[in-house]
Amino acid sequence: MQELPLNIPEGSRKEVMTYLEPFMLNEMSEYLKPVDEMWQPADFLPDSSRDTFFEEVRDLQESAKELPYDLVAVLIGDTVTEEALPTYESWLTMVDDVDKNEQGGWMRWVRAWTAEENRHGDLLNKYLYLSGRIDMRQFEISVQYLIKDGFDIGTGADPYRNFIYTSFQELATNVSHRRVAGLSKNSGDKLLAKMCGVIASDEARHAKAYMSFISQAMKVDASEVMIAFEDMMKKKIVMPAHFLRESGEPQSGAFSHFSDAAQRLGVYTAVDYVDILKELLADWKIDKVTDLNEKGEKARDYLMRLPDRLLRLADRMSIPEKQYNFKWIYG
Repeated sequence: MQELPLNIPEGSRKEVMTYLEPFMLNEMSEYLKPVDEMWQPADFLPDSSRDTFFEEVRDLQESAKELPYDLVAVLIGDTVTEEALPTYESWLTMVDDVDKNEQGGWMRWVRAWTAEENRHGDLLNKYLYLSGRIDMRQFEISVQYLIKDGFDIGTGADPYRNFIYTSFQELATNVSHRRVAGLSKNSGDKLLAKMCGVIASDEARHAKAYMSFISQAMKVDASEVMIAFEDMMKKKIVMPAHFLRESGEPQSGAFSHFSDAAQRLGVYTAVDYVDILKELLADWKIDKVTDLNEKGEKARDYLMRLPDRLLRLADRMSIPEKQYNFKWIYG
């Protein structure tokens, strides 16, 4: 990586992002796979060119019948989230202080990341369609709403806040897809378990990439990165689908019900939120960062105390036991 000029003033994002550019170009292959070696949705789904297609669809539907209602609801919410990919790509291209050159490190990363993520919605969408349990029109309305509504995640166009958010969020989606995989397997749907497992693996790789961007930025602008981290945690990391709604409902109308279902199942809980924070604190070695200014020191102190505080809050949380009847699900 190129040397950072010694006269860069603290908090100069543009110079730091220029410093990160070679790292993004050189290390990209560690976090992405060659296209021809990647799994594709067709590897998992019934092949319509084969004589056994309808038999395979019947088998898929028989397995899907055994999935608990809450699990189907969470799977749909996860799929709607994945299908809102245009929002996430456009957001990443608006980050300040990164080189927007089409062949530069940042834009190449965004395109490659988008290409990998695009497979997730494609695969889950087709599974839902074939399962026979989903009102696809209602599902598609929710997808369109979520893309139209966008999101407000508190990062602005600041690269540090964006990378902190994506680090956290990719870890969260890894947890969610991995847990859905385990629950699907326990319910007898081995195909869905396999699908969610490979998606979770992608999310884990992507999390490592964004975490590495922050690790590198921390080396040269530690105070500003620390302050950005504190700010994001004070605002709370909101899920990208926090505006999730069903037809005829206000913005965010379905999100709390989706979250309740995930909590009831243990797919993604308040304790998982704390565990992800702990993982980031450890990976970025927050307790060992030196040469911080006064605001940076205060930010680090706040971050190190935060997990215990959040755990106390998590212990007091109550989760509605009653299932919500989603328009997405037949019956």
